[in-house]
Amino acid sequence: MPEEEIGAITHYFGHIQVAGVRIDRGKLKVGDRIHVVGHTSDFEQTIDSMQVDHDSVEEAGPGDDVGVKVVDHAREHDKVFLVTD
Repeated sequence: MPEEEIGAITHYFGHIQVAGVRIDRGKLKVGDRIHVVGHTSDFEQTIDSMQVDHDSVEEAGPGDDVGVKVVDHAREHDKVFLVTD
């Protein structure tokens, strides 16, 4: 599947399985599919919800830092790709 790099993981909160994602380019919306890739990370998932400063949002764009519940362990500097059809 085609992918477009949109950002990177800035932090991982293991006790709640949430990753901080910095959006560098493009937009990320609830319902989008992402692929997280790093030295030891490699998983895909659909975005069920996102938060900016503890407020739920439906969409985020360049310059935004969002919290996303993730299905696997993510690490700082992992790349985040938007899976496109």
